[in-house]
Amino acid sequence: MWNLRRANPGSIGTLATVIGTAVLLALASVASVRAQTPSIEDLVSSVVRLKTFINPDGSSVSNLGRERDGSAIIIDESGLLLTIGYLMVEAHAAEVVTSTGRTVPASVVGYDNETGFGLLRTLEPLKIKPLPLGKSAAVKEGDPVLVASFGGVAMLAPVHVVSRRLFAGSWEYMVDNAIFTAPPHPAWSGAALISREGKLVGVGSLVVGDAAGSKESKPGNMFVPIDLLLPILGDLLADGKVSSTPKPWLGVNANEVAGRLFVSRVTPQSPAEKAGLKRGDVVVGIAGEKTATLPEFYRKLWSSGAAGVSIPLDVMQGGEVRRVDIPSANRLDYLKLKSTF
Repeated sequence: MWNLRRANPGSIGTLATVIGTAVLLALASVASVRAQTPSIEDLVSSVVRLKTFINPDGSSVSNLGRERDGSAIIIDESGLLLTIGYLMVEAHAAEVVTSTGRTVPASVVGYDNETGFGLLRTLEPLKIKPLPLGKSAAVKEGDPVLVASFGGVAMLAPVHVVSRRLFAGSWEYMVDNAIFTAPPHPAWSGAALISREGKLVGVGSLVVGDAAGSKESKPGNMFVPIDLLLPILGDLLADGKVSSTPKPWLGVNANEVAGRLFVSRVTPQSPAEKAGLKRGDVVVGIAGEKTATLPEFYRKLWSSGAAGVSIPLDVMQGGEVRRVDIPSANRLDYLKLKSTF
């Protein structure tokens, strides 16, 4: 599902020499707003290394591991950190390492499965200038932007936005108007996407091979737009999760192949596994309505009602299509969150 490989900053030392001048030129190109643009030092110091230690009984351990490593972004003076959720979901402990090498424990604040955002807070203020939030809606295809991960200036890279489009992940996840950039950054997990004005406009989620969409094959990264954070921030700070009605979840990973949705993984103990679905099955539709793409499948699934509704899934098994009624669930009920929220 998710590739958590990260780059060792020391292993890409040549990146620093290439990027040093390029970053300066990129920031100089916004001289008209230079007074409001953070310095390079501010940009790199606001992105810290995040290390998390996961509940051993967590359902995400089998495919994401018990220890995870990536970046987190300081977004307020108190030490509030924003990252991509798969780095911290089901964590029982966490720590951050600043650009100066200072290590500080952090606690989990909240997680949102729908956007993929995760929040943590350091146990003491970091006394580092936070990265201001921008407007991801203002980011257009072709715009020059910066990607910053932990590791200092050597890990600050100029890239371009190559597409803005719907992203549908195989794990019952979909983001409207996701931001795709190229070339790919080597340490994308939780990295900050920074606008020409020096503001945070996205959080790194994935490396992809089709960043430009159907236009051409181009490797790059997918970023979750920062505009999705503000509507849920209050809920995450207050309750650790959003207050909206949870969507139905089955626990199916599916991939589009030749116009069909092949099941690539079934989450252990999920509604789908309990109903007998297995890898290699083909999802044909829901209640007789064909769903040949992931967006079609998710829209039909999520419009069926709230979590708990029974989903009449049409599945091809062994060359025969049959109807499987699956009582859906709230995804959060399958995660070990009580130790952190």
